Amino acid sequence: MKPFTTLTGKIAVLNRSNVDTDQIIPKQFLKRIEKSGYGRFAFFDWRYLPDGSENPEFELNQEKSRGASILLAGENFGCGSSREHAPWALSDYGFQVILAPSYADIFHQNCLKNGLLPISLEQSVLDDIRQKSNADGYELTINLEEQKITDNASLSESFTVDPYWKDMLLHGKDEIDLTFHYNDQITEFEERRATFL
Repeated sequence: MKPFTTLTGKIAVLNRSNVDTDQIIPKQFLKRIEKSGYGRFAFFDWRYLPDGSENPEFELNQEKSRGASILLAGENFGCGSSREHAPWALSDYGFQVILAPSYADIFHQNCLKNGLLPISLEQSVLDDIRQKSNADGYELTINLEEQKITDNASLSESFTVDPYWKDMLLHGKDEIDLTFHYNDQITEFEERRATFL
């Protein structure tokens, strides 16, 4: 994974609560064996009309949302089944940060494990960001090291993140990388273990 330090980017607003993982990535697209390639199927049932064309009413199909790297969502985002494909789809779509009042626990963990930063903010702060996002050129800056969100207006908001996951994201590590960090100890153990067999 790439290290996450600071991100400045556009916001896409998905002003819906209880968005479940089956809406984020519908079940019929879970046959792939790679983590990549899911972005084109993200929010498929909302994004496309029955004839395969884009649904012009869907929020993320609006011109102001195109190219956004930050998703602003409603409460209990990522509820439903625990499919890890949901953060894969969001990352592949281009999102690096999600802002919401709350998340489903397993989805929240799956995001962190896959390099996607879910940030919980008070609804009043999210409402302020949502309103400002209508202005042309509006961007947010997420500074993970300082745990700060700022904009090109007057916003300056702190956020919390577990120290373990902060370190993992800052260094671009996943749990497999963490295992490799102990490679010498694992090799030593395996060599000693062989003498007991």
